[in-house]
Amino acid sequence: MDQFPGVHTLVTGIYECLFLFDSNHYARDPGGVAASVQSLIGDVGGEILVTRLWAEQRLAYQIKGHQKGTYWLVYFKLDTSKLKELNRACQLTESLLRFMFTRIDPRLIDALVAHAQEKVVVPIDVLERVAVGVGAGADDEEESEAEDE
Repeated sequence: MDQFPGVHTLVTGIYECLFLFDSNHYARDPGGVAASVQSLIGDVGGEILVTRLWAEQRLAYQIKGHQKGTYWLVYFKLDTSKLKELNRACQLTESLLRFMFTRIDPRLIDALVAHAQEKVVVPIDVLERVAVGVGAGADDEEESEAEDE
């Protein structure tokens, strides 16, 4: 199957990762969380597209004795062969409770990055369709009530 045996081609993937940090660590050093994320991804040769705080909230169940967690969202580019290395680095990070990598379709990345940066733009025709749909539904209910009387 390989055209050139022994030669590996580098394939770059675009990934989303949701990190769950110890909220006590985040409360003590908010900038340190962002720096640790950049360090984890940068050390394996990744390029961060966007990184941001997602939420800080109570967990549904305890994880490693913690009841609260800080969720940190990151979109990044990385050579797919380096994902195992990044996974191992995340496992060794003490302040990191959980993490999940998801490969993103390149066609979706612009919209996802814009949403993560909170620069979501909804086309005007979509807004018009939604407004028309909402208004039509309300009138239909009134008409059906009038017919019933």
